[in-house]
Amino acid sequence: MTVSTERQTPRADCTAGRDGGITFDLDLPRRETAKTPELLLRLRGAKGTGSDGDTLRLPLSPLGGGRLRAVLPGTAAPAEGRWDVYVREPGADDDGAVAVEPGIRDVRLLMDRTPETGRIAVRIPYPTADGRLAVRCWIRSPHAEAGPVTFDRGGLTVEGTLYGTHLGDDARVEARLVAAPDRVCRVPVTGKDDTFSFTLPLDRLGTGPVTGQHLWTLWLVPGTGTGGPADGVRVSRILDDVWDRKNSFVYPGRNAGEGARATPCYSADNDLCVRIEPDPAQAR
Repeated sequence: MTVSTERQTPRADCTAGRDGGITFDLDLPRRETAKTPELLLRLRGAKGTGSDGDTLRLPLSPLGGGRLRAVLPGTAAPAEGRWDVYVREPGADDDGAVAVEPGIRDVRLLMDRTPETGRIAVRIPYPTADGRLAVRCWIRSPHAEAGPVTFDRGGLTVEGTLYGTHLGDDARVEARLVAAPDRVCRVPVTGKDDTFSFTLPLDRLGTGPVTGQHLWTLWLVPGTGTGGPADGVRVSRILDDVWDRKNSFVYPGRNAGEGARATPCYSADNDLCVRIEPDPAQAR
């Protein structure tokens, strides 16, 4: 008996552009129809399947040699989130679409981006934990891009770049405790042109008995007269090729007061946070 080694799962090579566009070049298994399929991008966690805003449909065009190409234009506006990639054959419904495997991912143009507008559109193709292809999308306007994170004399200093607005005289950063939104630590922001810098005193985040883990999110409030949102802009890092910084960017912790330790960290959405937890070194 001859065992077929023919690939049974669609596979896509991806090229990401600076403008947020992505080109998908697909290899498909042998097909019984000459009709061209389409590429589907589905928003993960969406309540409906195929409803407006939950599914992007991209036509596939022959490249020759059995390959097909689809293009997600930079002008498209997919919602923030993770979009899974599928191929749907002509005549099949959306539920019959087949997941796509990741091939070569060329994301070099995403490094060291300097957006020219205040609207930041980032799309990063990536492999999921179970071996499928997905695209991480962000739409931010305005946006506060985190840069270097350093410790100095009991404080955590963050530098970064602000897009889409500017700093007012009363600009500030607010560290907000996720478990108790009424607890806010406010510090002033300094900056010049489109840069910003702020320092969080760690002992102000670690006050009180620290018996468990607490997470503080960081928000830059541009201030009055800037046109920026009154509730602030999340401080994040998205202008490169890293789709999930939570486990890949690990910072050291520092003392944050009696019995407490502060560690800067990123969420799975690449938002910068500060984690406060009991300090085992002091417990000894």
